[in-house]
Amino acid sequence: MAVRTVEEAVEWGKSLDFPTVWAAIMESRVNIDKLGERIDQLTVNTTANGEKLDERIDRLTENGNKLDERIDRLTENINKLGERVDRVTANVGGLNQSFGELIETLFTPHLGEKFDRYHYGLKRMFKRLPIYDNTSRLRGEIDILLSNTTVCMAVEVKRWLEKTDQIDEHIRRMQLIREYPPAEANGKKLLGAMAAATVLPDAREYAEQNGFFVLELTGEDIRLLEPPEGFQPSEW
Repeated sequence: MAVRTVEEAVEWGKSLDFPTVWAAIMESRVNIDKLGERIDQLTVNTTANGEKLDERIDRLTENGNKLDERIDRLTENINKLGERVDRVTANVGGLNQSFGELIETLFTPHLGEKFDRYHYGLKRMFKRLPIYDNTSRLRGEIDILLSNTTVCMAVEVKRWLEKTDQIDEHIRRMQLIREYPPAEANGKKLLGAMAAATVLPDAREYAEQNGFFVLELTGEDIRLLEPPEGFQPSEW
């Protein structure tokens, strides 16, 4: 817009007539009305968008509540599953213990007679014999101890004889028996054997390499497996 001097403004004013001024006023009113309409439309759009935003927030809140409910149900199901796992674990533990006791019961009748070919004469038998050290602390347990007046044999009973670490564990047990012998083993030659319902070849070989006799359950009886040629039982 050009800047006029006072004199120019006066001259410009003289040139204006009523129709020209009225037309300018009406044009301004039209522009003002249009501006009002735009403001109204903007207000309507803003309100509508705000309502849509509120609806979206409500839906998100509702979905969030549903998600919380699903998480609660999932947590409850996980807790129930944990309880079931605990019960199954307890039952399996009890079953394993019962199965172990059953195997020992099947192994024990006439077990000493299985070694008659070696003329050991193992007529006495003890089950679940504890091993105590010099401070009376329990250090281990012998599943079955066979003995006579000069020889005793510690037999470790397993459900499956399949891993070499099972033999290593019995080796440590034999060392404990030698270091802290129960009264029945004190001063006697100490031999070792391992017995199981199922014996895997690698475990059997490792046991025999370490001088253990190996016995396996067959049907209703227990069989002393034929040791390899040159086998010498270890004396502990």
